[in-house]
Amino acid sequence: MYYYMDPTYVLVIIGAVICMLASANVSRTFNKYSRYHSKRGLTGAQTAEMILRSAGITDVRIEHISGQLTDHYDPRAKVVRLSDSVYGASSIAAVGVAAHECGHVIQHHVGYVPIQIRSAIVPVVNIGSKLSWPVIIVGLLIGHTNLIYLGIILFALTL
Repeated sequence: MYYYMDPTYVLVIIGAVICMLASANVSRTFNKYSRYHSKRGLTGAQTAEMILRSAGITDVRIEHISGQLTDHYDPRAKVVRLSDSVYGASSIAAVGVAAHECGHVIQHHVGYVPIQIRSAIVPVVNIGSKLSWPVIIVGLLIGHTNLIYLGIILFALTL
């Protein structure tokens, strides 16, 4: 086992910093607009229901899910899951997130090709996001360059 400076370390650090900055920016923007209530006073769930109904989509359910910014559309289960800070909140941020998720539903409904590609690669991305950091860290600890590269590839798949 040996430790040395490898140029891939820089790539890993740059990727990690970019991801952290993007995540922090999303959270900061959401928190900023969570303080402003929507003019109509609709909650995120009501907004989602209204958007789907106006698009003629009746086979997609809207459910509450715990957490913050864990909102997503599951095309296999045909369900929009809205987080604690979106489902029952009437802020501009909540309405915006609910509308964004309904946008995915509409894209799926009309057969938008990029959303179909996205749906096809979601399982790979989920695996990559869960395994990338442990693989990179183990590779660094045991000094196995190929393992580090594998971790970087898994991480790249999540972007």
